[in-house]
Amino acid sequence: MKAASGTALRPIYLASRSPRRKDLLRQIGVDFIELPEGSHAILERPRPHESPRDYVRRIAQTKAAVGWHTMSTQGLPRHPVLAADTEVIVGNDVLGKPADAAHATAMLTLLSGTTHEVVTVVAVRWNARMHWVRSSSLVTLRGLSTQEIARYVAGGEPFDKAGAYGIQGSAGAFISHLSGSYTGVMGLPLYETAGLLDRIGYHAG
Repeated sequence: MKAASGTALRPIYLASRSPRRKDLLRQIGVDFIELPEGSHAILERPRPHESPRDYVRRIAQTKAAVGWHTMSTQGLPRHPVLAADTEVIVGNDVLGKPADAAHATAMLTLLSGTTHEVVTVVAVRWNARMHWVRSSSLVTLRGLSTQEIARYVAGGEPFDKAGAYGIQGSAGAFISHLSGSYTGVMGLPLYETAGLLDRIGYHAG
């Protein structure tokens, strides 16, 4: 597939270290290269009065923009840059990833027996334009005992995951209801991602 300018769309660059996102892109046949880390650190913290949804969009777009800058400054071949951000939202609070075991325990205790929102924004920078799409899902966790939370945290699974749990891991047994995108909760909504790539002329598969 060629862009109108004659620049090859395949492969794309993935500005993410997430093994889950890599597996999901492979699942739908997207040819990608993991982009080297750049020198620009992204401060993943909501701004004052910034809504959670706006925050997720800003972070995803910033990751894609930083990835585009890395590609350009390192003299790499020009291809679209895809990035994403996934956050667990409770009210107006973004939970993020737990800093330690106590933080993970507090998050899971908060989520136990409740329904929360998981928002993923996928952003693609291609030439001068930033394209993006949002996926929003509602996830209900059954009531968790103190012992269950302690065992799950001790297993180490929560520490690289927003909200301190992964739907694709053993915490899948905690989820009593999901309304939305399973892969969106994992970190990359496949339906929306395929549509976003199609928008720039890259057809997955």
